[in-house]
Amino acid sequence: MARNFRLHCLTKNRTNPAYVGAQIGAARLADSLGCTLVGAAPATPDDPGEQIALLEEALASRPDAILIAPVHTTALDPTLRKVVYAGIPLVFFVASAPAIAADTFVTADNRTLAAAVAGRLFEHLGGTGEVAILEGLPQSPTAAPRAEGFRAAASGFPGIRIVDSAVGDYQHAGGRLAMARMLERHARIDGVVAANDAMALGAIAALREAGREAAVVGINAMPDAIRAIRSGAMLATVSYDALSLVCTGVHAAVRILTGRPVPRLLELPADVVDAGNCAAWDVPYEQRPLPTWQGATGIV
Repeated sequence: MARNFRLHCLTKNRTNPAYVGAQIGAARLADSLGCTLVGAAPATPDDPGEQIALLEEALASRPDAILIAPVHTTALDPTLRKVVYAGIPLVFFVASAPAIAADTFVTADNRTLAAAVAGRLFEHLGGTGEVAILEGLPQSPTAAPRAEGFRAAASGFPGIRIVDSAVGDYQHAGGRLAMARMLERHARIDGVVAANDAMALGAIAALREAGREAAVVGINAMPDAIRAIRSGAMLATVSYDALSLVCTGVHAAVRILTGRPVPRLLELPADVVDAGNCAAWDVPYEQRPLPTWQGATGIV
């Protein structure tokens, strides 16, 4: 058991279930390790000013370590530098601020995982069809590589045509609205690749409201998405699981605080999840198995 380290965990928002799950997992793991964890997120989704204020509050409380998924690649840099200068271990998860020398960054290859789930959709469509893309919040570091991955996968399927792309801000409501507008513009959409599950589920809602059908894929392996896959409403997702990423970050923080080595970059695997293998993921965040350090990283 670690001594009672005080950890602060800052996520991007309170509205994306993936981040709700991350806070649940981080708190569960911290408690099991004998640590105290304070979780916080902007009330306005992905608001840089609010996250900066929360980071300043965390810094003022002098925690033993700070874990954060930055909402912007540069806006938080001045405050993040204060954390580094104060000698407080800093762990990025999901997203990073590239100019800041954090102790470690826990992530997965966003371009590769996006290409994998898009490829699953294109194969399902038989290599031909008209596809729409729902992109994430432009300021998010994960948005561009996921969009690149979707388009890279499409380049391998000559019969796939990307007919439209819209930003859904990584939110259910944003995905629903963006999808509704694309449906108004296009009489035919065979498939939808969404940069996260929240938008994918919003797209499914918009399709139902319009009386239309399309195969939909997302990213995150959220419980609601897994249920949608099991019901046949959604085709697939990817196990880019914020709970696993942040829990690996908690393990990393404790290792740093106890003098053990941690790589600067921890890139976890992410697998496509569909009807054939989704049963293992059909568990609420409160009951999902927590990753061990060695199990997640392969490092003893």
